[in-house]
Amino acid sequence: MGENVSENELLICRCEEISQSEIEEAIEDGARSLNEVKRRTRAGMGLCQGKTCGMLVAGMLARNTGLPPAELKPGTVRPPVRPIKLSVLANSED
Repeated sequence: MGENVSENELLICRCEEISQSEIEEAIEDGARSLNEVKRRTRAGMGLCQGKTCGMLVAGMLARNTGLPPAELKPGTVRPPVRPIKLSVLANSED
C-alpha cells in the first residue's frame, strides 16, 4: 500500500487483470468496439461479464477513437452459467 501506480498500470478489468495500457494498445491496434477490445484483451470476459469494467472500456474507446459513446455497440454478454427453471430443481413429490 502507499505505492504510486502509474495511470497506465491501473487495472481496468479486475476479473481478467487487464491494465489500462493493454486496452489502449488494443485500441491503437484497431479495436473499434467493445467486442473487439474483448477479443484482443479478454477485458469483460471474467466472472462479472463486463459489469465492472464495461463502462470504463467504453469511455476509453470513445476518448481514444473520437467516436461518440452513443454510437458504440454494446458488448456481448454471456453469463458463465445457463439459467434453468426452478421446476427442474424442485422435487415434484414435495
